[in-house]
Amino acid sequence: MKKALSLMLTAVMALGLAACGSGEGTTTASAKTSAETASGETSSAGNTAGAASSATKEDVSKSTASASSGEKIVMVWYPNESASDYQAARDEFAKLITQATGREVEQKLTTDYAIAIESVASGSAQICFMGAQGYVEANAKNPAVLPLFVNSGASGTLDDALYYSWLCVNKGDEASYKDGEEYSLDNIEGKRMSFVSNSSTSGFKVPTNSIIEHFSQTDQWKEISADNLIESNDFFSEVLFGGSHQGSAVNLLTGKADIAAFCDTELRPYADCVSGKENYPDAVYQVKSDASAPFDTLTGKEFTIIKSTPVLNGPFAYNSETLSADEVKKIQDLFTSDEVAANPQIFVTEESGLVGMFEKTDKEKIVLVDDSWYDPVRELK
Repeated sequence: MKKALSLMLTAVMALGLAACGSGEGTTTASAKTSAETASGETSSAGNTAGAASSATKEDVSKSTASASSGEKIVMVWYPNESASDYQAARDEFAKLITQATGREVEQKLTTDYAIAIESVASGSAQICFMGAQGYVEANAKNPAVLPLFVNSGASGTLDDALYYSWLCVNKGDEASYKDGEEYSLDNIEGKRMSFVSNSSTSGFKVPTNSIIEHFSQTDQWKEISADNLIESNDFFSEVLFGGSHQGSAVNLLTGKADIAAFCDTELRPYADCVSGKENYPDAVYQVKSDASAPFDTLTGKEFTIIKSTPVLNGPFAYNSETLSADEVKKIQDLFTSDEVAANPQIFVTEESGLVGMFEKTDKEKIVLVDDSWYDPVRELK
């Protein structure tokens, strides 16, 4: 299976699976962005979870947490999931971890991928919901960082535990990126590009790998590397980083970028597929009329996918130096149970209108995974 996934990631670079209105991702009526956290907003995480607060680089430099059962478990969130509308979902995860371990959970919200990655690597946080690339980076910093669990695909297994990395352009510009009837990367050179973060799997690592593989076949760019793609006035005329998937999409829709990378799961709360097949090139998405900030001033705006690439679901990761083996087993036993698979705040349905980390369409559940499952991500250039 790992070989198949590796081939899927490195060779299958322009596909999707579901028709409009279906597929992996978060379901919600509205969701706010992590810009609120950047402005200093914090949110209450409920009685069992404790209060959520913003993590900073100074927090990461403090002494690492102890595995003592008398101390709080610190859980850190990426900027995407630090949005205020995800509070109930975050709190449910925290409540279940408390239920499993008997320890209170303190949640830390972030505005920077690097802070979350360093937090779990250093042990100042014990648990983090990460993208695959972020996990690989944290594990490289500290091999004690390991996968705790991951959400399955609709089959209830790892076989389809995937989401999608998109390269998108504003509706009306897509013809400039076609070679005959098919989309091509040939004309992206010299454009204004928006990524998410250089630690983002679907918002940086996967799209840059696609670009490198394509242009390394040309004489001019045969030595191209990621270094050429992160600086303005090199391969791209300008390079922006949105800081979150939402932020990268906003860069596109506000005209700051010609092309933007972001993923399907983080944009589903804000935009509907109105033409074509979801996750396929040529699919058109429109910002919802009731979309919350920062899309509330962009309602009706449309964008088109010109490239879609499957990506391995990211894990909830943990630092094994700061959580005991007994605690890890208790958490894993609870989260892989039928009880959690049926929890409507962990796996949300489209009909519920709730904001959740994972969507329930069929047999989705939490499954265990080992470090080697992420080797295909390590192998990306």
